Amino acid sequence: MPDSETAPHASTGLPERAIQILDFEREWTRHVGAKEEAIGSQFQISSARYYQILNALIDSPATVQYDPMLVSRLRRARDNRMHSRSVSTAQRHNEELTD
Repeated sequence: MPDSETAPHASTGLPERAIQILDFEREWTRHVGAKEEAIGSQFQISSARYYQILNALIDSPATVQYDPMLVSRLRRARDNRMHSRSVSTAQRHNEELTD
């Protein structure tokens, strides 16, 4: 039998832990201290694992139904980070070619 963190929430179909992570992400600026510290104390996982879970969640249709505005904001932020990384990589590659 699934525990309360992995059992699907009745109204969303999302596991309770997923809902907790999404709610935390929406409200984290209200927490005192660094986000990574709050992640560790609230979820007892590393910040790297938290972001792995969060990235998987924002690709889920059930998550979009749960909080479309949050998912849209998080996807935009992820896309911007990925674009910045690809631009930086291309710039480094071009510099290597001209050296």
